[in-house]
Amino acid sequence: MTNQKNSKVLNVTLWIFQILLAVTFIWAGAMKLFQPDELPWLWVKEKPELVTISGILDLLAGFGLTLPSLLQVQPKMTIYAAYGTIVLMISASIFHIMRGEGNQIGFNIFILLSAIFIAWGRWKKVLIEQKNKNSH
Repeated sequence: MTNQKNSKVLNVTLWIFQILLAVTFIWAGAMKLFQPDELPWLWVKEKPELVTISGILDLLAGFGLTLPSLLQVQPKMTIYAAYGTIVLMISASIFHIMRGEGNQIGFNIFILLSAIFIAWGRWKKVLIEQKNKNSH
């Protein structure tokens, strides 16, 4: 009984992290793609092509961290989206460090650790099953 309760708590916690990261990424992606001039970061004006690329990646991460699990269609894609988020956050941290902005990577580290938690939880502990194709 305790194991089942722990599994439910972990599942709810994973969903909270997935939704928070999804909202964050969808907001960031939309801002980068549709209102980049509103963003306060200097690099946005210096590297507009990077803003577009990172905006697209942010949207993919946001939708990938939630929709496959929520719809139960290829739910393992959530794990792959978490892996992609890990790579994205490592890349963002390196980018900021190279620009002398190492003091600004705290948020990237938090997102990185959250993505690691999601990947671990959905891969090893609480995998969401794919919806049966034959059931209606």
